[in-house]
Amino acid sequence: MFRRDVKPLDGLLLQFLRANGLETPLLQRRLIASWPEVVGENVAKYTGNIFISNQTLMVKINNAALKAELSMMRTQLTEKLNAYVGARLIYDIRIY
Repeated sequence: MFRRDVKPLDGLLLQFLRANGLETPLLQRRLIASWPEVVGENVAKYTGNIFISNQTLMVKINNAALKAELSMMRTQLTEKLNAYVGARLIYDIRIY
């Protein structure tokens, strides 16, 4: 009788994503989608365009007072967003 090399599906899927260069874009998409959950719905309704460029999260905020407040919380928001996806994807947040 022979033994089969059985591997868990999650490990195979992760290996496939890494081999094809899809892991980082998938995590970036998850991080962007988590913005309303991390900052809350009240802040999210003032959020315009949001994207990642050179490991910096770029966020358009339509309220000047909120923009100033979030600028002071950049470090905490960066940590919370990275913790949410379980990887160090962004190193800074630029609020414009």
